[in-house]
Amino acid sequence: MGVGVSRLEVIEGPSGRRRRTKAERARIAAESMMPGVTVTEVARKHGTTRWQIYDWRKQIRKGNLMLPENLAALPFFAELVVDDRAAAASAVVTSCDLEILVGDVVIRAGSGADEGQLTRAIRAARAAAS
Repeated sequence: MGVGVSRLEVIEGPSGRRRRTKAERARIAAESMMPGVTVTEVARKHGTTRWQIYDWRKQIRKGNLMLPENLAALPFFAELVVDDRAAAASAVVTSCDLEILVGDVVIRAGSGADEGQLTRAIRAARAAAS
């Protein structure tokens, strides 16, 4: 008594699994780090999961994924908070002209720090905080 297949349905088209280039992954992860944007919004927009984006962000921090040059040059801004007590205390420190607070991280820069150095420091602090 042989039991055979009476009907076989072949489904064609994408399997739901997308293959993304490293540049695409880095671009999506960078988009999720922009101010005012949530990882959930970016994941929905690009048809991926939040966990995948968090993994790509971790790969960027580790250096396994590199941001495209056009994105790496974009400034990432952090909220500036001025605290009068901190301003009075920093008057004692002569080598620090600027102090930037990103989450729990304090970035202190002298007058010789250029925009590129500050941008990289702020990005690193934001990536570490997420």
